[in-house]
Amino acid sequence: MSDLHIDLTAPNGLTFKQPLGLFIDNEWVSSSKGAKISTINPANEEEICAVHAADSNDVDKAVEAARRAFNGEWRELDTSVRGELLYKLSDLVEQHGDVLATIDAMDNGKTFQAARNVDIVGAIALLRYYAGWADKIHGKVIDPNPDKLAYVLREPIGVCGAIIPWNFPLLNIVTKLAPALAAGNTIVVKVAEQTPLSALYFANLVKEVGIPAGVVNVLNGAGREVGSAIAAHPGIDMITFTGSTPTGRQVMKTAAGTLKRVTLETGGKSPLLVFPDADLEQAVRWGHRGIMSNQGQVCSATSRILVHADIYDTFVIRFKAEVEKISKVGDPFQSDTFQGPQVTKDQFNRVLSYVEAGKQEGAQLVCGGAAFKNVGGKGLYIAPTVFAGVTDSMAIAQEEVFGPFVVIAPFHDEAEAIERANSTIFGLGASVFTRDISRALRVSKKIQSGTIWVNSSNDDDVRVPFGGYKQSGFGREMGEEGIEPYTITKSIHVNLNSKL
Repeated sequence: MSDLHIDLTAPNGLTFKQPLGLFIDNEWVSSSKGAKISTINPANEEEICAVHAADSNDVDKAVEAARRAFNGEWRELDTSVRGELLYKLSDLVEQHGDVLATIDAMDNGKTFQAARNVDIVGAIALLRYYAGWADKIHGKVIDPNPDKLAYVLREPIGVCGAIIPWNFPLLNIVTKLAPALAAGNTIVVKVAEQTPLSALYFANLVKEVGIPAGVVNVLNGAGREVGSAIAAHPGIDMITFTGSTPTGRQVMKTAAGTLKRVTLETGGKSPLLVFPDADLEQAVRWGHRGIMSNQGQVCSATSRILVHADIYDTFVIRFKAEVEKISKVGDPFQSDTFQGPQVTKDQFNRVLSYVEAGKQEGAQLVCGGAAFKNVGGKGLYIAPTVFAGVTDSMAIAQEEVFGPFVVIAPFHDEAEAIERANSTIFGLGASVFTRDISRALRVSKKIQSGTIWVNSSNDDDVRVPFGGYKQSGFGREMGEEGIEPYTITKSIHVNLNSKL
């Protein structure tokens, strides 16, 4: 067997053939310089395999393939056929769901149950949703006067560059690929170097379903090299990025050199507001889910909980009990595990550094705050961490931790709650818990966030747009709005008066 594939056996006993190369023009190829990156299983800190690492030369090849495909049969393909291919791709993802979920559980550390029931289900839904959009992207006719016909075409923008984060490896690639292809674009995807494996396996399905060569290209590699080369490349027409706010700023700066269209979905420090009339049991349950799911590695996680002073002490006690009851930390392949390991050693250390910062700033550690020792003493596990008595000036209240780490603070009235909800540079999501519908609508309108959940948290839907305010980015994914960044309008004026 070449070094472009390897037979792997996962901890759950599932065996599969894992691609290791770069997927360019529907072929698996080696990196130009033969460089490789190891990918690590965070549950035991052992190497799974090594994948080929692209450089700028490989980016050039992928862009050339994508441009040929865009200028060739893909752009001319009947729109309904594009939709059929995406729908068939969703069927293949469904058929290979156990393998894809297994790969993400092993490569990322998320639980198999979460990968199977959230990531895979979400990817299938996105592919099917945008398959339906492929033949419904229309222009319009404008009839200004008898001497003129004007019409507007809505066309694909061209070659798209997608830079993918590591927290939802498969789901994030589909979130960008599905609308891009439905609109008639081609795409070059840079996967996260920490979690490349499910995207590579998915690329095989793209080829199997019959999507033409060059339409989808998947590259592994370091962000500082491959991501930067994609953002700067003159042959790429738009960039879609999901990741941290600092990296998003750099992508935007690099893309400005060629005036690319850019969409960014970046960081968050989303508040969850609990008013005194809220259903406390529901607020505790959703509050836990909103921060501790996916090891807290969710950009829109409701990681700041603001509770009315009248119920603050009771909420803290009940929230701690919920964490201790639900958040079983351990092997991602055990069916009763709620929380697996953090994705990398760097992320593990980052979370623990914020634990120390919280202590030094005078916050009250309610529970957690330490490495969790799994069987054998291996793995990048952190006990779910709750701080109370937090003020807005503390780093743990302002900065994105991206782990199983939540801060809880009291407020005294609605105006204070709104002011404190808006007190960070972020604006990705927010939750409002109250039985008063007037208050819910009033507060939702005043919070500066792209998504507001009322009496829930992070229950997204592929039909509803998602994106940020402020330094949480711009542009929208999912829903009808998710098609917009991948299209461009062209106005055509037709003179009907032969005498003019």
